[in-house]
Amino acid sequence: MTQLLAFLADQPILLVFALIGVGMALGNIKLKGVSLGAAAVLFLGIAFAAASASTGSAVSVPPVIGTFGLVIFAFGIGNNSGIVFFQSLRTATAPVLSMIAVFIIAAIAAHTVGTYVFGLDISVIAGTFAGAITNTPSLAAAAEATGDGAAATVGYAVSYLFGVIGMMIVATLLLRDAPNDTDKAAPVTRVHMQITRKEGISIADLLAAGNNEVQVTRLRRVGSNLIIIPGYLDELKPGDVVTVVGTPKDLDAVLLAGGRESPQILDDDRHDLDFRRITISQHQLAGKTIAQVNNALNDRWGARISRIRRGDEDQVANPEFLVELGDRVRVVGPAGHLKAISKYLGDSSHGLTDINPVALGLGLALGILLGHIDIPLPGEATLNLGAAAGVLLVALVMGRIGRIGKMITALPHSANTVLADLGLLLFLAQAGTNAGGQIAGAFSSGAWWKILLLGMLVTTIVAVGIALVMHRMLGNGATKTAGILAGAQTQPAILAFVNNRTAADTRVALGYTLVYPAAMISKILITHGLALLG
Repeated sequence: MTQLLAFLADQPILLVFALIGVGMALGNIKLKGVSLGAAAVLFLGIAFAAASASTGSAVSVPPVIGTFGLVIFAFGIGNNSGIVFFQSLRTATAPVLSMIAVFIIAAIAAHTVGTYVFGLDISVIAGTFAGAITNTPSLAAAAEATGDGAAATVGYAVSYLFGVIGMMIVATLLLRDAPNDTDKAAPVTRVHMQITRKEGISIADLLAAGNNEVQVTRLRRVGSNLIIIPGYLDELKPGDVVTVVGTPKDLDAVLLAGGRESPQILDDDRHDLDFRRITISQHQLAGKTIAQVNNALNDRWGARISRIRRGDEDQVANPEFLVELGDRVRVVGPAGHLKAISKYLGDSSHGLTDINPVALGLGLALGILLGHIDIPLPGEATLNLGAAAGVLLVALVMGRIGRIGKMITALPHSANTVLADLGLLLFLAQAGTNAGGQIAGAFSSGAWWKILLLGMLVTTIVAVGIALVMHRMLGNGATKTAGILAGAQTQPAILAFVNNRTAADTRVALGYTLVYPAAMISKILITHGLALLG
């Protein structure tokens, strides 16, 4: 055993990937639908280092590997969230700002109680805060800002478990009110409608009748066999047949305003107009609205996007909807032009895996430089953000702007995800081995119960605070609020738990995605700020 430990001590690259492989194998094991995920790599690293310390060996992963993982993680998560993060600040202002306010209150409570009641070091407090909100990237922020990653990891490890269990308890209590929800999501469907209104009706009025939540994708004029895509200003006459896409409620309103269901199924006639699912993979389209993309499609080919599929959910392609790389859109257009339309939109898996070395390299370099700039504070004090926070901010901006001249600054979603996952695993392996020797000290000194109670306080403030604000004050249904809880906790285990309790209700995913990007970014920055209070 001693020889094996000595060998691993001389082979840090072998050690880090062994910890990642074995740790993720353990992390994928589910008990009643719950798994540790990436956090298992951290706990395995702690256990391995503690075991090696007990034999008199000191086996660890070099800090430079953890720093490398940390900065590429920060770039991947920031670049991926750029568009959605700034969009959520604009379109979901009340939920996002309320959530951030709860995080700040929890951080203030952690600092106050941890410092003045329990007498804990700020590195332990920041790590405990990260564990209580089950956000491993926040642990990275705490480790970098305090310079004591081992102590921060001890706080994280002790408080993590209740961070998961406490949130599940609150989600369970919240879902008891789910039968009273009035916001059940309606499926997207379509209807073929014949205009019966004597004076006719314009496309604009038809859209207004459907609360502007519908799309009119096909038109066959009375007495004609030609199917065309109607324009916004077109006037419909009695006998005309149109295809309208939307929710059943909105389609009923459209039928009431202009006509009745038609036996003609315009989808079946694909000679003139056809439709195709196409993947958005052209970088210059990322961040544009559906209206902007539709204008370009209409001007060139007389085509239109009618639906958009992100993840597993179909949505009506509303004009204000922002396009992301990897979105699957349903395009209706002239049959002979669909190949050219596919080329314009991309429809390529290759484009979704390009890591764009120019943007990646320059973004990392600029972020690290930004993180090392000393920011003057009142008096003679100065502050620097640190490499991870600097990279995170630069990546957010790069993801939002998409391109600078000919240089594309937004990496594909899949490429960013791979970078973020790999970087996080590298950091966790290093952080775990670095903290292994201290975890035993925390239990032998009796500090563990202070850390546990502090973590329970933070988790309770966050869970109860968000549930009350989102459900009671902002009026979200219990099912959607449970999804918001999972997104705010940035915890896949909570999401899986809530999905299991609600049969994967689409409102859960809606709530989760509404706040997740802002929660991830704000948690990292708040933890970084908390760590600097020491």
